[in-house]
Amino acid sequence: MEQSDNMVSNFIEKFSPHLFWDTDRSKLDWTKHRSYIVERVLEYGLFSDWQLLRSRLSVTEIAKLAKQFRQLDTKTLAFISAISNTPKEEFRCYNTKQSNQPHWNF
Repeated sequence: MEQSDNMVSNFIEKFSPHLFWDTDRSKLDWTKHRSYIVERVLEYGLFSDWQLLRSRLSVTEIAKLAKQFRQLDTKTLAFISAISNTPKEEFRCYNTKQSNQPHWNF
């Protein structure tokens, strides 16, 4: 069991450091924090982070998690929607408007 936990922590350590700049990586648990990790990789990850994530999860599994996110930027939403062949309307972030609208809407 200890070796398995060690492998998971090594997996998390392979992600780019900027993804978890505000988090203690040693406390991240792949099972408990999977959605958090996926969200960070989708929004801020490099291609190498995407490849690492794909080594653990299928595109379908990533899209299933992303459907529950409250917010994703428009490019990230378009990306995950396109590669998973999932309509944008199925994503929670697409259907939920921000409660704090920007002052200047150009």
